[in-house]
Amino acid sequence: MLATLVGCNYAGTRNELRGCINDVEAARDTLIARFGFAPADVAVLTDGRGAKVLPTGANIKRALADMIARAAPGDVLFFHYSGHGTLVPPRRGHGHGEDDKEEEAIVPCDFNLVTDVDFRQLVDRVPPGTSFTMVSDSCHSGGLIDQEKEQIGPSVDLPDTAGAPQLAAPARIARFLPYGALLDHLSGVSGMPSSHHAADHLLALFGADASAKFHGDTLSAAAPAPRPDEGILLSGCQTDETSADVAAEDEEEGGGKACGAFSSAVQSVLAAHPAPLSNRELVARARAVLDENGFEQHPCLYCSDANAEAPFLSQDVTAVRAASPAMSPSAL
Repeated sequence: MLATLVGCNYAGTRNELRGCINDVEAARDTLIARFGFAPADVAVLTDGRGAKVLPTGANIKRALADMIARAAPGDVLFFHYSGHGTLVPPRRGHGHGEDDKEEEAIVPCDFNLVTDVDFRQLVDRVPPGTSFTMVSDSCHSGGLIDQEKEQIGPSVDLPDTAGAPQLAAPARIARFLPYGALLDHLSGVSGMPSSHHAADHLLALFGADASAKFHGDTLSAAAPAPRPDEGILLSGCQTDETSADVAAEDEEEGGGKACGAFSSAVQSVLAAHPAPLSNRELVARARAVLDENGFEQHPCLYCSDANAEAPFLSQDVTAVRAASPAMSPSAL
């Protein structure tokens, strides 16, 4: 069992978030206490003060590639990301048509985007019989593994819960980096006009370390139909939605911490259900927690039919451990 956990707070910038590193710390505790991950097999990349390895685009992809290279058939691989997400528009004249949709990406601390194409390429390298589970608590995270089958989402949705009573949601900001803000930042670093597509800036700045999406070989081929594989994506929201970064309501009295709404919902569900939950059950219950607490984001599940019903992180019913406490119950 191997894990890579990434949290980007972007401290000191106008894009600052508060709960992403807390999400990673909570996820690490749960992996070790509940699922039996060895501490040495959980790699953590954050942009916190004193961090030894920053979560740059190249470092994130390298950590994931190294994790997959270490995996043996039957292993359980886990990737958690908390930070900004964004949508990248089609790049005209590079294999895109007028009707092509915007594509999902996560935003590392150096803004070297990691896109849905990168995650597809990583999943395609996973050894047979090895699962790769990805939790992305970021905006526009639905569909972050390109071509993965939608199990819960806007096309294959759960029953409407609009009639359920809702609480007022606590203070929060969206984990969303607008495309214009992305261009402004990249332009300031690359020296190129912001009128250029993000791909032009990223290729100029990062060369071969830029996303595979922006290198010509991946753009012209037609996307094949989704096929069964071992990729499993639990996204914090739909492609057209934002995920909330929640401030602690009362840190002194309640002991709460800033967190991602989806990350905290997942922690709450796991704490309330020590027995194994399927990936489908976990996403459905996390949706219910967010809905009950007034959040307007809808977590999604993308994976094969078999993996939708498989236990989250392959938890064995005979080895159930005490669930770790919810990360921030006061925040939800």
